[in-house]
Amino acid sequence: MKRIGKQTISFDSPPTILETASIVGPKEAQGPLAKYFDQCLEDEFWGEKTWEKAESKIIKETVNTVISKSGIAASDIDYCFAGDLLNQCISSSFGLRELNIPFFGVFGACSTFVESLCLASVFLDGKAASNVLCATSSHFCSAEKQFRFPLELGNQRPPTSQWTVTGSGAAIVSASGKGPYITAITPGKIVDMGIKDANNMGAAMAPAALDTLITHLQDLDRKPSYYDMIISGDLGYIGKEIVTELAETKGYNIKNNYEDCGVIIFDKEKQDTHSGGSGCACIGTTFSGYFFKQLRNRKLNRILLIATGALTNATTSQQGESIPGIAHAIAIEN
Repeated sequence: MKRIGKQTISFDSPPTILETASIVGPKEAQGPLAKYFDQCLEDEFWGEKTWEKAESKIIKETVNTVISKSGIAASDIDYCFAGDLLNQCISSSFGLRELNIPFFGVFGACSTFVESLCLASVFLDGKAASNVLCATSSHFCSAEKQFRFPLELGNQRPPTSQWTVTGSGAAIVSASGKGPYITAITPGKIVDMGIKDANNMGAAMAPAALDTLITHLQDLDRKPSYYDMIISGDLGYIGKEIVTELAETKGYNIKNNYEDCGVIIFDKEKQDTHSGGSGCACIGTTFSGYFFKQLRNRKLNRILLIATGALTNATTSQQGESIPGIAHAIAIEN
């Protein structure tokens, strides 16, 4: 069996992440990772009439960019896994409707990018495909409108809140190539610790991240030090601190090699992003723009990428429901 332990799948023929691409909005362009993105936008509309149309344009152009960079013809890509935060994943389906590639709409909230990579890896290792496209997007303005309050109201954001990343990340994963390789995946379980504050997603998602991290390490009999870096998706400052402290109580010291995309994509002090970044594009752009280049240049050789998501919507929040969390992990090695 390819499955190891409780939840982890190890690949006999590890797929290669062939190429990545990323486009970000103006706030992300002012952050510390700006030089690593393929394109930085000057405004949130990008010539469109609505934020939703702008988000669809962003994912469309990011996918066009990664296909162009890869040198693979779109006709040679067998499947596309993509998703976003908006109802019925309209950013992905509308943005990619002219792509003419078999399409799977994926929703894992902010974990969608890594969930797509997990599914693509299974397809490739199982020889059901040769090349698979994975993509995701989010947009600060469209997310605030759907999940919280329209920007026109000018509501004050509490210190625990995070700033949804405007942007898109895309990757082409191939059955052939020289790496970096996806060597194992650990799909996560839904974990709900009863958090109800929609402005504190880091606390809601942190228990799921911890559960997947420990499961992955136990399934493969590894220590945290096996990886050059353990990278979570968008827990932000609060969620990152919770995971670090809880991991230590379980006997895992991750202080020296753990980072969170929501922490590094913005400058907290200069950009007033409170607890950091969030959204599907948080890990999507940070990995596609920054970490993939570190792997390709061999500044990093082994990373564990853990994407977190809050499985909630505006209706459940208004009805007083708690916020279930999910976290999916992939091991990427040179």
